[in-house]
Amino acid sequence: MPRNPEKFYVTTPIYYVNDIPHIGHAYTTIAADILARYNRFSGRKVFFLTGTDEHGQKVQKAAEQRSLSPKEHADKMVVNFKEMWQMLNISNNAFIRTTDEGHKARVRELLSSLWEKGLIEKRSYAGWYCVPDERFWTEKDLVNGKCPDCGRDVEQIEEQNYFFLMSRYHDALINHIEKNPSYVQPETRRNEVLGFLKSQPLGDLCISRPKKRLPWGIPLPFDEEFVTYVWFDALVNYYSGPQYLAPADTAWWPADVHIIGKDILTTHAVYWSTMLMALELPLPGTIFAHGWWTIEGKKMSKSLGNVVDPAAMADKYGVDAFRYFLFREIPFGHDGDFSEDAFITRINTELANDLGNLTTRTFTMAVKYFAGAVPGNPEAAIEPELLDIASAIPDRIEQHLRLLQFQKALDEIWKLVAYTNKYIESNAPWALAKSPETSGRLAQVIYSCLEALRYLAACLYPFMPSSMEALWKQLGFDEELGQTGLASAIKNTLPAGRKLGGFKALFPRIEKEKKKEIKSQIRRKEVEEKTEGNAAGGGGLIGIEDFAKVKLRTAKVLAAEPVKGSNKLLRLEVDLGDEKRQIVAGIGKSYSPEELIGKAVVIVANLKPAKLMGVESNGMLLAATDAEGMLSVLTTATGIKPGASIK
Repeated sequence: MPRNPEKFYVTTPIYYVNDIPHIGHAYTTIAADILARYNRFSGRKVFFLTGTDEHGQKVQKAAEQRSLSPKEHADKMVVNFKEMWQMLNISNNAFIRTTDEGHKARVRELLSSLWEKGLIEKRSYAGWYCVPDERFWTEKDLVNGKCPDCGRDVEQIEEQNYFFLMSRYHDALINHIEKNPSYVQPETRRNEVLGFLKSQPLGDLCISRPKKRLPWGIPLPFDEEFVTYVWFDALVNYYSGPQYLAPADTAWWPADVHIIGKDILTTHAVYWSTMLMALELPLPGTIFAHGWWTIEGKKMSKSLGNVVDPAAMADKYGVDAFRYFLFREIPFGHDGDFSEDAFITRINTELANDLGNLTTRTFTMAVKYFAGAVPGNPEAAIEPELLDIASAIPDRIEQHLRLLQFQKALDEIWKLVAYTNKYIESNAPWALAKSPETSGRLAQVIYSCLEALRYLAACLYPFMPSSMEALWKQLGFDEELGQTGLASAIKNTLPAGRKLGGFKALFPRIEKEKKKEIKSQIRRKEVEEKTEGNAAGGGGLIGIEDFAKVKLRTAKVLAAEPVKGSNKLLRLEVDLGDEKRQIVAGIGKSYSPEELIGKAVVIVANLKPAKLMGVESNGMLLAATDAEGMLSVLTTATGIKPGASIK
């Protein structure tokens, strides 16, 4: 993990600004957060960078559909990620946007450097272009005439462009990966990259787009008629971010770990690596490409309506429970299946039963037998065998987290949970409390359990920071756990006689009926979110008599406000000319309430009333969603009066 014992620099990809944050985004970002928190807690200086990718053709197109400038569109969409990271308790030091002036200046500096080195050439190029991926393909790359990555249609384009001479670094890249086994991880991904490099010559990389076709981007410093290819622009963020967003007292580059999804492995392991080689900059320590999540055995898809919303999961089950499940369920790097039943089972068996019961029983007995204080009996000392297990865990966590083995780190911690629960059963403190002769032994047992909780709070802090801060306070500490540092948290034993804090269960068990209710709420929220653009949905053909049943009318939006408890639903008051209605629409991720007021929209006027998040909706707002998930409310031309029928 850290190559320098005093500092640690970790990154996530910068996420495409048109996306709505989903479980994949959350998984990557929480992984980086765990590493950042662990290294800060271990006393290292940390820089944790995340952000958004805001240039390119898709952003420009989406902005045009909303009658906004690309920057205005990006400013509205970036809020989705910032709010999500705040909700998930992400401790990033900086948030970079590719529209930042500091970033743009450094992209141009690096392009100028490559140009001056003679490593960029202008050429004519003809190829098949995928607009969603913003990438050229050769004829042999296509699969059934479509983009091999996303399966969408491609268009043939012939134009002049600038190319980075990436082919010159083919052998150097193979050599670096082979000499540095940890450079690309896990091993399956390393083998994948080496297989790609050894199976074919490495081509040159097109790094520009003509401004006449795509004006939204960073202009090339040596030719203002072209803008920078979005991937070249985006990858530079890892280098540019620390230069203007981090404290100047530390040289942060190179990064220790780039955490990415496996779908962008080539761009990082090949494009980024060769760019750095050409610029004569150090390469990062590790590029770690994790797997994908499916849901109950099926690939997540907006069209199937089975995309897991991290906000919904965190709302209903708790942020720390969500964080815990993601890294307990599968080894990091593997594909995993997200099942709500499996999630609830983990909460009940491991958080509520194992850790929760241990905490509850220990505090209950401390209150009952020692008036809510740390036992002060002279015999009160931690059990030697328990101490041996607890004191060995921090070093083992360090070893596992160096390799991003989150699941193994949690396995080590749970050994202490399991041992301490067995320790309570085998020593039966309730029996010891019956005789004055065993009061010393009782004090040692309760003291040992409290000490075990101290170790657990420190070791679990990077994974479940809020819950472990709460446990730390319950143990009677005044200073926040995150500010204490791992060494001090492990070293500072509980003083005899200290008054314990007020106890509250950290992970309540989800009972059978409650489980059904929560799952129902989650699914209801998914249905609500599917209303975005689904008014025109339906895969089958219908007759004219069916269509005639739908009454479409124009309406003017008079007022709009968010629905409490939802991050997507907006409550609209609309004027239909002869009446006013309340409609709930799942468009809050794409539109602010202020943007909608005064718009002339189209609604389904004869839909049965329905309640969404407890708010009644009398109609449905029509909206369109493209292949990338961008949503646009259908509006009418000016001059059409509210209430007009659409035929």
